[in-house]
Formats: sequence, structure tokens, C-alpha cells
Amino acid sequence: MTIGRAEYLWIDGAEPTTQIRSKTRILDLSENPTIEEFPIWNFDGSSTNQAEGGDSDVFMQPVSVFPDPTRGPGDWLVLCETQNPDKTPHESNTRARARAAQDEAGEDVRAWIGFEQEYTLFEGNVPLGFPKDGYPEPQGPYYCGVGPRNVYGRDIAEEHMELCMIAGLNFYGINAEVMPGQWEFQIGYRGLDGDTEADPVAMSDHLWVARWLLHRVSEAYDVRVSLDCKPVKGDWNGAGLHTNFSTDAMRKKGGLDVMEKAMKNMERRHMAHVAVYGAGLEHRLTGIHETAPLEEFSHGVADRGRSIRIPQPVRVKGYGYFEDRRPGANADPYQVSEVLIETVCNVGAGRLESVA
Repeated sequence: MTIGRAEYLWIDGAEPTTQIRSKTRILDLSENPTIEEFPIWNFDGSSTNQAEGGDSDVFMQPVSVFPDPTRGPGDWLVLCETQNPDKTPHESNTRARARAAQDEAGEDVRAWIGFEQEYTLFEGNVPLGFPKDGYPEPQGPYYCGVGPRNVYGRDIAEEHMELCMIAGLNFYGINAEVMPGQWEFQIGYRGLDGDTEADPVAMSDHLWVARWLLHRVSEAYDVRVSLDCKPVKGDWNGAGLHTNFSTDAMRKKGGLDVMEKAMKNMERRHMAHVAVYGAGLEHRLTGIHETAPLEEFSHGVADRGRSIRIPQPVRVKGYGYFEDRRPGANADPYQVSEVLIETVCNVGAGRLESVA
């Protein structure tokens, strides 16, 4: 047994957008500790919009553990679910609801999910690459660009990628995005040996830990990470959390037909999805800047102006996955996972609404 540091992470109750928080505990742990070695802990919920001051203790139940790349060997990142004193899920615990939907869908469904997390780096009140007064050249050369006049913040994106890889996350890659100071990283299925199964709850865990690491990296650069859906108003792309989703049936021959049937459910529950796809979504889903209008559902092949895009290679093969382009960058991946599972797999609220 060795003494190590455990950084306990949890999702708060902030409104309209939840944040990830953390605090450190010193523990005596084995060299490769299991999740059971990390004790339940608590925090002051009155400071996180999760409790009243007169009864402020909210409990943290460890659910996932990762090596802590910010400190080194022997230290750990411990992602937790929030609980009430009686061990029932706290009302802010969206992971428990996603877990319940995944369990109801059943193991045979084998839902997989992947996230494309866009974010914007701000120095003061302006994104990196923007002059203090006014605007840079129009978007065009910045997406996947190279060079000092096209790309801003690469050192942060690169350091973040390295930390996520050390932590063992299913980290797919990075790219500079359409607006200066804007980047994207991806979490999900990679087809690599040793990867965690890309089920929605596990990949949502990985995304929240990756977000925490991104904010942690930004501290050293005195740069703010924004997950705002529309970080700069005007003729600039917003920031999304494009979500790739599939079931076992979609990943087999005939899967395209399964997707087409799922689109009927997706259209029927369109506004139920929009309701949990991020604060300020109406400023991003305008029908321009590679988005579909907020109140209209559409789907198509290779069309980034639709609610759902079916990639061209999927159409050619006849099976694979679809991309939900509606979620905003600040969406809670647990809520995105829950509503997608419900709608596609006809469980929970999705099943009840279809019966009605």
C-alpha cells in the first residue's frame, strides 16, 4: 500500500449549465487500486447549488477511476455520482438516469456513442486570435489550419491531448476549428486494443474527465475555456457537441434501414432532445453556419445543415452510425446519452410517448 492523492470529481447543480468540480483527498492505496478502494466522501452542496445550508452534505460515490496525469504515478482522478444521505441518487445526478436508460435498453442493444467536443479559448473577453477591438479576417483559413496567423492555442490543445492519453481516456484526436481560438477533440470508439467499451455512460465519463483536464491545463496559461454554444455573435460558427450514435443492429448489414426507422422516432421527439441539448442552443441552431433550424427536424446523407447527418461512408457500406449535430458544446453528455437511448431504443420516456 502507498500513500497517494485522489482528486474526487463530481458534476454540480449550476444552472443553466452544470460544471465539473473537484477536491483532493490523501489515501492509502494499492498500486493499481480498484474503484472499491476509494471511500464515499462528501462536499458542501450549498456552495454548488445542490443543497440548502441547513442540510448541506451531498455524498460522492466513486464510479470511475483514471490515472491522474497532472500529478503522476500513484495519484488518481476519481469520478463520482452525487448521492443523498440514504444513498439514493441526488436530483442533480444525471449519470444515474443515463445508466438506468442504458440498463433498460439491455446488453443486446450494445449502444455506442462518441462525442466531438468543440470549445473556444478566451484571453480576457476575446477569443485567442481576435484583436482587442474588432474582428479578425473572416472564417475560412482557420479550420484544420497551420501557421501563426491561422491557428491559436495549439500548445493548450496538444498538452490537453497528451494528458488525456496518459489518463487512459478513449481520446480519438484533435483539430483546429472554423473560428480563431476554437478547437475540437473527440472521445469514443477507436478500434484500438485495450479501449474501454464505447457505451454511452462510459464515454460520458470520459468526456467529463477530459473537460476537467482541459480546464486544468488552461489554468497554467491564464486562458479561459468556453463551452458556450455561440461564443461570438455574428457571422461565426457556434460550438457544438456533435454526437455519433449507433446500436449493434446499426453496425451490421442492413443497419442503414435500422437508422431510417430510428429517424421517425427522432423526428417525433425532436423538441425533447432540444430541451436537454444545451443552454443557448437557439443562438446556434439557426439554419446557417452548418446547423439546422432549432424547431425543424431533418436528416440526410453528408449534409451538415441537417439535424442528423448520415456519413457518406455509412451510406456506401449500408451500416455504421449517425451523427446528431444538434447538441451544443455545453450539453451534459449524460443527458444527451439518456435521451438518445430512450428515443432510438424505445425505452423510458421514449417508450411512454410512443404508447401515448
